[in-house]
Amino acid sequence: MLELLKSIDDFAWGPPLLILLVGTGIYLTMRLGLLQVLRLPKAFQLIFIQDKGHGDVSSFAALCTALASTVGTGNIIGVATAIKVGGPGALFWMWMAAFFGMATKYAEGLLAIKYRTKDDHGAVAGGPMHYILLGMGEKWRPLAVLFAVAGVLVALLGIGTFTQVNSITESIQNTTTISPAITALVLSVFVAIAVFGGLKSISKVSTTVVPFMALIYILGTLTVIFFNIGKIPGTIALVFTSAFSPLAAVGGFAGASVRMAIQN
Repeated sequence: MLELLKSIDDFAWGPPLLILLVGTGIYLTMRLGLLQVLRLPKAFQLIFIQDKGHGDVSSFAALCTALASTVGTGNIIGVATAIKVGGPGALFWMWMAAFFGMATKYAEGLLAIKYRTKDDHGAVAGGPMHYILLGMGEKWRPLAVLFAVAGVLVALLGIGTFTQVNSITESIQNTTTISPAITALVLSVFVAIAVFGGLKSISKVSTTVVPFMALIYILGTLTVIFFNIGKIPGTIALVFTSAFSPLAAVGGFAGASVRMAIQN
C-alpha cells in the first residue's frame, strides 16, 4: 500500500505536473501581454473603486476573501515545503512559479466571472465547475462534477480545514493549557457563523479580519528582516547559487503548488 501511495505521489509531483503548472502560466503570460506587470497599477486602482457591478460583494471584499486563505498558512507552509524538498534554491523557482501563476489565476477569475450564474434566490455562484460545464459543453459535465466532489473532499478532509485547525490548536496547546478539543469546537462555531451566512457573510468577516492579519504578518516579516539585516545579501546569494539544480526546481514548484492548493 505504501509503495502504491509513493508511486502516486511521485507521479503527482513529477514532471507532467511541473510542466503543466509553469507551462500554462508562461503561455497565458505571453497571450495576456505580461498582464501581471503592465496591468498591476490598474488592478490596485480597481480594488478601491466603489463600482456598481453585478456581483454580490465589492472588489475589496473579494480580495480579502482570497487573501484570507493565503496569508499565513498558505505561504508559510508553501515556502517550508519548498525549502524542505529542494533547499534554499527552491525559493527561486517558487518565485518563478508564483510570477507566472499570476496569469493563470487571472484566467481562472475571468472565467469564473464570465460563466457565473444566479440561483433562485438571486445569489451569485461560480467557479471551475461552472465554467467547465458552461464553457466546454455538456459532455464535460462528469469533469465538472468530479472537480466539485474533489473540492468538497479537500475542503472538509484535507488542507482546506485540517491544516489550519491543526496549526491553531497546536499553537494554543503549546502556550496554554486549553484542550485541542475546546479550541476545535470554538473554531467550528466561528466558521459555521461565517459560512452559513453565505458569500456576503464570508466577505464581511474577511474584510474585518484580513487587513489586521495581513498587517501583523507584514510587520512580523519586516521585524525578522530588520534583526537579520546583515544576513540578507548572503541569503539572497545562496538562493540564486543553489537554484539551478533539479531538486531545487522540484522543491520550488511543489511549494508553489501547496500554496495555491491551500488558497483555492
